[in-house]
Amino acid sequence: MNPAEIFDLELGVLLEAIYRRYHYDFRDYAASSLRRRVRQAMDRFGCDTVAAFQHRLLHEPALFAQAMQYFTVQVSEMFRDPEYFRALREQVAPVLQTYPSCKVWVAGCSTGEEVWSLAILLHEEGLLDRTILYATDINPEALAAAEAGRFPIDRMAGFSRNYLAAGGRASLSDYYTSAYGGALFDRCLRRNIVFADHSLATDEVFSEVHLVSCRNVLIYFKRALQDRAIGLFHEALVHRGFLGLGSKESLQFGAHSERFEVCSREHRLYRKVA
Repeated sequence: MNPAEIFDLELGVLLEAIYRRYHYDFRDYAASSLRRRVRQAMDRFGCDTVAAFQHRLLHEPALFAQAMQYFTVQVSEMFRDPEYFRALREQVAPVLQTYPSCKVWVAGCSTGEEVWSLAILLHEEGLLDRTILYATDINPEALAAAEAGRFPIDRMAGFSRNYLAAGGRASLSDYYTSAYGGALFDRCLRRNIVFADHSLATDEVFSEVHLVSCRNVLIYFKRALQDRAIGLFHEALVHRGFLGLGSKESLQFGAHSERFEVCSREHRLYRKVA
């Protein structure tokens, strides 16, 4: 076997060991991305081989908590892909307004940029007070950061441009307070957000919802896990509920493609039909 094949073999053993030891299941994550991130983690923790990295992870739970930052991807920004949020504002919000109450699930919320963006959008559309937002992720540190609602102040200019491009009705600065180099978002937006640990690989549906937004998560999954996740979203959605995916994701060719209709192919917005 060549070195690359040996690395993949050891990587498979590592993922199985993590699942058995910590019950986090990365076995159906896309291999190319995992290879890169595991190599980065090995460099960070001074491990020359996957076997050495595995030994430390299994025997040092505190190290595993740190290593989670490498197994999960935390690249996000507020109102990322502004046209997606404009589509939510123009096509989804009017439908949600017909319900007496709503539930929204942001799956794989990472450090929270998307859920805070949705809270602002729902507030501006008069929906936040009667909506519960579920923000879920498997990374406890990312969830804690998401719940804190505090972001570096130097990111606000980019966030503000996205917000306005997404059809924002005010100024993003109206929703946060600047202090000590950070921007802290208004606690009034936080009242209806529930942050919780949830794995798309191992957990089941926990609530009936009207909108699922899961963006730039499925690209890190193999096909079987993508189908499992979409199946969970289908089960969670009310009849004619909405599903939003990332710009490089699609339901096409998946196991559940016929159970959704396309609302906006360009913006990866779908609606449950069966």
